This record gives sequence, C-alpha cells and structure tokens, in this order.
Amino acid sequence: MVATHHLAAPIPTELPDLESDEYFSEVQWQVLYALVDAVIPSIVAEPSAIDRNAQLCISQSQYDEAYEHTERSLKFPPDPQKFRQYMEASPLDNLRFTRLLKRTIQGVPLTNRRQLGRILNIIATRPGSLAATGYYTPLHEQPVHVRESIIQAWNQSWVSAWPFLAKTITKLARVCFAKTDPLLHEISDYRDVVDNYRPGPSFDFNFMQFEAGAEPETVETDVVIVGSGCGGAVCAKVLAEAGHRVIVVDKGYYFPPSRLPMTVEAAHEYLYEGGPALTADGSTNVIAGSCWGGGGTVNWSVCLQPQGYLRQEWANEGLGFFTTQEFQNCLDRVCDFMGVSDAHIRHNHGAKVILEGATKLGWSAKPCPQNTGGAEHYCGRCSLGCGSGEKRGTAVSWLPAAGKAGAKFIEGFRASEILFEGAGGSKKAVGVLGAWTSRDEEGNVQKPESERTQRQLRIKAKKVIVACGTFHSPLLLMRSGLKNPHIGKNLHIHPVSHLNATFDKDIKGWEGSILTSVCTSFENLDGKGHGVKLEPSSMIPDMFLFEHPWRSALQYKLDALRCRQMNTYISIARDRDTGRVYPDPDDGRPIIDYHPSAFDRKHILAGIIALAKMCYIQGATEIWPFVHSVPSFVRRSKPTGPTTERGEDDDIDQGINDPDFVAWIDKLERTGLSAPDATFTSAHQMGTNRMSAHPSRGVVDPEGRVWEAQNLYVGDASVFPSASGVNPMITNMAIADWIARGISRDLKKDDRLRAAL
Repeated sequence: MVATHHLAAPIPTELPDLESDEYFSEVQWQVLYALVDAVIPSIVAEPSAIDRNAQLCISQSQYDEAYEHTERSLKFPPDPQKFRQYMEASPLDNLRFTRLLKRTIQGVPLTNRRQLGRILNIIATRPGSLAATGYYTPLHEQPVHVRESIIQAWNQSWVSAWPFLAKTITKLARVCFAKTDPLLHEISDYRDVVDNYRPGPSFDFNFMQFEAGAEPETVETDVVIVGSGCGGAVCAKVLAEAGHRVIVVDKGYYFPPSRLPMTVEAAHEYLYEGGPALTADGSTNVIAGSCWGGGGTVNWSVCLQPQGYLRQEWANEGLGFFTTQEFQNCLDRVCDFMGVSDAHIRHNHGAKVILEGATKLGWSAKPCPQNTGGAEHYCGRCSLGCGSGEKRGTAVSWLPAAGKAGAKFIEGFRASEILFEGAGGSKKAVGVLGAWTSRDEEGNVQKPESERTQRQLRIKAKKVIVACGTFHSPLLLMRSGLKNPHIGKNLHIHPVSHLNATFDKDIKGWEGSILTSVCTSFENLDGKGHGVKLEPSSMIPDMFLFEHPWRSALQYKLDALRCRQMNTYISIARDRDTGRVYPDPDDGRPIIDYHPSAFDRKHILAGIIALAKMCYIQGATEIWPFVHSVPSFVRRSKPTGPTTERGEDDDIDQGINDPDFVAWIDKLERTGLSAPDATFTSAHQMGTNRMSAHPSRGVVDPEGRVWEAQNLYVGDASVFPSASGVNPMITNMAIADWIARGISRDLKKDDRLRAAL
C-alpha cells in the first residue's frame, strides 16, 4: 500500500469534453429545453414575474402558503430570501445542469436518441403539436404553465407513447437537478464529501504498459481473468497465491481513495456502466458498476449469506455443492478475509426505522454485516467510491492481495473475443484478444481515446476466466462464437420499488452507513423462497429524488426542499421470473430485455405496504410510494388537548389502524405496481450464464467450466442458477473462490502430467 497525504477533499477527477450536440437540431434542443424547464422551472409570486413565458407564476397567497408549509415542515428552514432564490432559480441557467443534461443524452443508445429526436421534431411543428398537445402553437413557444399542463396530461394519457415521454423528460430533469442544483444542496446541507475527510492508502498496481504498434502485442500467462469485480478479484487472489501466473484485465480504470468519493457527474462517467441504463421497455432503471474493482468499488458494504432454502433449491437442480460444508467454507473464507461483522455498526435514522418499526409490528429485522474490517465506517457516500478505504472492497483488499502474490494487471482493456484452438469437443480456449487504451501523459483518462496510446493485445493463457459481469460476460461469449442458447437468458435483477418518507427530524440521511439493517419477514411469500427484503437505500440526493413522484413543478420543488428530513427505502424482490440481455445492433452495448412480472410485482407491493407501515409507526409525517397515480399520505396533526375518558376510539393511539392511513393503504393496494405508473430499479444482476448439472439447462458446469469449450470458465454472478435473494456480493465471491480453487487443482494436475511425460 502507498500512504496518501492528508487532503481536505478528494483530488478532482476531470470529465471528458462534451461531444458535439449536433445530433439534435437547434429546434429540437429548444423543444427539449422547454420540456425540461416545465418540470422544474423558475417559480415566482404573481407581482414578481419578469418573464411570464419563462416563469411559472403563482398567486401571492400560494407563494406565502408554500413558504409557511416549508417553515413548519423543516427544523432548519431557509430564510425567506434564500427560499425566494431557490424558487426563482431555473436549472437551465445553471451551466453544470445543462452540461450534465447533454452528457446524459449523449450516453443514450443511438437508437433511443434517434427516437427521441423524431418525437421532438414532431412536437416542433404545428400539426404535430396539435396532435401531441392539443395546441396548434408549438410546445416550445408556449408559456411554462401550458408546458407543465401538457406534461401532466401526457402522464394520464391512454396512448402509451406519451406517458413514456413524460416519464423520460421528468426523470432527465429530476436527475440532473438533484445532482447539480447549488441551492438545493446548500439548503439541505448536502456535500459530496464527509466531514474530516481523510483518504485511505492506495495500492500501486503497477499496471502493464505497452507501446503503440500496428500489430497485436502478445503476452503470455497461466490464467487471464477478464474483469476485476467481485468474482474476478477473488479468482485472482486465490490463483496468484497458489503460485500461478495471473493477469487481470478490465475496461475500467483505477481511482485511488484520494480521488474518492467522486462528484456525482464523475462517478456516473467513470464508476458505472455508461449512459442512463434502462431496460428495453423503460420500466426499470439499472445500476451496474464499471470500473477497476467493479461493483465492489461502489456497493454498500452489505454481506448477507445465501439462505438455506436457496442452497437447497440449487442443490435440487443437481448442484449438490451448495449444500456441502465446502460451500460454507468458501463463504467463511471470503467473509473472514474482508473482516465481515455486524459488531461495529452505528445505525443512522434510516436503519433504525427498519429495526424499531419491524419490532413494533412484530416482524423480524436484523443488522446487516458489513465488509469493513471491524471499522464503524459511518459513511453514506460509498456509491460514489469509498474515500476512507474502510470498506474492504475489491480494489482495497482482493486485488492488492493478488498483486502482492505476483498477479499482473491491465486497466483500460476491452476484450473483443476469446481465442480458441480446435473445434467441436476438442475446442479449447487459449487466450483473449482486445484493445488497450492508456492513460494520458498526466495519468488521467478524460482525453479522447484517439489522443492516448492504443494497442491490440493478444493474451495467451492456459485458462481463461470470464468475469466481466452479468451484462458483459454473455456478450463476450456471444462475440466469441459460442452458441449455447442459454447464453444471455435467465436474467434476474432483484427488481426494486422505492418509498420515500419524511420525518419531524433533521435527518440528513446521507450521513452514516448506507445500509445496515434489513427486515426479512416478507422474503418467502410464496413458500418457495420468493418474496422481498426491506432495506434502507442510498441517500445521495439524485438516488432518491430521481423518481420521487412529480405531479406539478411547485409540488416537486417543495418536496425536494424537504430532502434533509427524508429517508428512502426499498422493497427488493427475489424475482422468480426472468429476462435476457443481448447486444445492441448499432454499438454492441448490452440491451436489457426485462420487465418485472405480475408475480414479482405483487411481492414488491407487499413490501412497499410493509415499509409504509414501518415508516408510519416510526412517526413519518408524509409518505410517497413511487407510484404516480397514488398521492402521498399526509399525517394529520396529533391532538393536543387533554384526553377524555379512556376507551373512546378517538383517544386510543390507533397506530397503523388510523382510518386515514388504512384508506390510503387500500388505495395503494388496489392500484398496484404497473409501468409506467410505477417505477422500478435494479442494482443486482445475475444468471445470464447460469450454472447447471447438464449442458441442456445452462452455460457452465458445476465447477464454472463453459460447457462448449475446454479451459474456459465464468466466475461472476452471471453463473447464479437463479436469483440469490440477498445482496449478491458474498454469494458471488464464494462461488468464485470455489471455481478458482478447482482451476488451480487442474493447473497443478496438468503441470504434473507434463512433468511426467
């Protein structure tokens, strides 16, 4: 490890220059800006209006009521002048906002961007405007209150294209606003960096470097591992410590603790899978790590082991390993190495709502063990990268251990295909071909790849381990000519629905550990291990305001102002039903074909209702499910006068039997969760190269070998036979430990055979 100097803040990570925005015409941009502006506009009281077309004008009494409500609701409300500045500010006047908006759009798959452009073209014409909005005047020439009403009408439309467009536009506006608005952050006292920031030590990975050249450069090793995430990193440590030559390659780059946590824009660019990843139908937002260390760099420290019913289910499919003591030994090894424990947790308010609320309602809840090596790790920003290094993630623990044992590393390497020799049953993997891109002369990565050194590399190896994640591992197998029909199928994503709640306390939920408690009473709703876990979620503002219900510009802007007193929670399903992943025909990036099934949505809804009850019993003053057609629940003030005779219904604390709350729960239950009315998110993906006892049922055998070829393995969460039902890191690592130990035995056996010849 390399010690770092004490810094007041992380070293900034510069963003790449924006690409040309000429993919949209000037008029298309005008229409898009007009739509975004209507979602979160400048809002002024009637006499203060400067530009009635560009500002949303409300009456003075509405304005006064809005401020009085904010003053009553917040423990530390803004003063009237700061409130006015916040309300009058337009995000389009914020350069950081507009640049992020363009950066987000340029990351959209080409097909979707073209589709959006066509819609903007239609709306810009008078006939198209009449058809789309009911107004002959084009939308971008309308005053803001008309534009707002158009988006509201689209949300209620029976024509599916319009709710989808409204959802897309409102999400773009909300995400970019929550990430960049300076007044929201100032009033909320949100900062990207914790107080008393002290970066942890970095590790010198001594990444391999290459000269430019027209011909591929050849590198030889015993094992090449494609991917540095939770599976690949464990494989690297196990194999390097067993004495084998190991090279780990990854398309991402290493960012030491001194550069973490990043700003939200930089994290989106460098730590996560690019673009606003969505399922093909737009129903589900998908978050996946994409950097040196993979998901282990940005996950939330949670270390839950797979439960008995899951292990038995997998064993019943012919995978008996999962009920052996050896599987438990693998689980224990990975937990011991990272110092997994629940002994040093300090729960924040969000975690206590789960623990205490569940107890009051007679449900089961428990602390979530953390991979923090015994440190308290009271940090809510690990989704932007862990600056302290207390989280014993892949780039802090497994990969450095592999390096100390002799493993070599290549960052910035995009694997194009696996190399084979032979055919049919004698087909053998002999390496990987791909393109390497260096850092620039200052050691940074924001310059275009064309301005940095590039080289084709051929990495020859005795064994190839594919561990580039549930989305990219199957695509690499497909590009390499493998034909197993299960490749890319059997996709599970643990679909999630959110619920936000505000409390009569100054919480600042981004302070403290992200996820340290879980309610498990609803995890087996069908008697076959399918159900939901209930957990707190990340409180980085854009991660809980991005889909906070938008019904009007005023409502959303006022709700966002209360974010310092909010918590957000997730109902996370062990999904029974599946989707698939396949390559985009334009650029080859993963297309995620998945929609939460009615079966799984029913379980998620049960979890959302349970979360609402826990929040209510813990004193929530307002509760928002992420369901557009269901209004928030607003708690009526408690009676303040002296009580009368005991036994009268209105003198008893009814708890969750409060008639208003019961009626609201009934509406939520009757409405259900259906897209686009409800929104879903995924941060766990698995199953697209599923493990099986027979080639007809999966992609890899019980030891991780790809059925179609010798010397080729998959070592990440894509081998899960079905959804794990728990945060998948520990299961992923334990399976990788098992696979790597098998590979080591095979390598040593091969060496002994060669020596005997």
